[in-house]
Amino acid sequence: MTTQPRPTRPRTGRAERLRASPPLFRSPFLDRFTRVHPAVPAVLYGPPAVLLAALAAPRLGWAALAGHVLLGYALWTLTEYWVHRALFHLTPRGARGRRLHWMVHGVHHDHPGDPRRLVMPPLASLLLTGLPFAALHLALDGGAANAVAAGFTAGYVLYDELHFLLHRPGPPTALGRRLRRHHLRHHFQDDSRGFGVSCPYWDHVFGTAPEPTAADGAAR
Repeated sequence: MTTQPRPTRPRTGRAERLRASPPLFRSPFLDRFTRVHPAVPAVLYGPPAVLLAALAAPRLGWAALAGHVLLGYALWTLTEYWVHRALFHLTPRGARGRRLHWMVHGVHHDHPGDPRRLVMPPLASLLLTGLPFAALHLALDGGAANAVAAGFTAGYVLYDELHFLLHRPGPPTALGRRLRRHHLRHHFQDDSRGFGVSCPYWDHVFGTAPEPTAADGAAR
């Protein structure tokens, strides 16, 4: 007696919807640029961050270099928090504004499991890093500007790669699991809280930390 293979069920569940990757543009060519491999931020911005620090070191000395790099990283974390809170989660009024907002960030909330939309496209990241780079070189001398820019750029790379990892299951460390819990609450519990991805401490400073749940007590 032969057994008939079971028919496959269509993938229409919640998990499939969360992993879906809808087009943002009608043009397949343009839409291709909205999907980015997670290695791109590190490859594109890692070498410039190292180069900026190397250019600054002879002019500042190692102690001053470290201080300026840390300052740049701190500036990045504030940028990350406020861009996410004030720009990515603004509420546009018009249809065009709502469409643009959905393309910039709403699609990620609708489909947070899409693995190719977990890091920023290069055009967006160039604006996010290029404008502060120009402002720093207007405000500071070359050595200090390069060192602060190195910390800012390294902070961006850390954020984007960490954001990708936090959307993957099973972080191997307790810190990773805590950060993932914090970020997924922003997605699935209350998207008006929990704006810091790599810097959840700013949520506590600015009063936007996610509300504690019973699971928190069990995890301690």
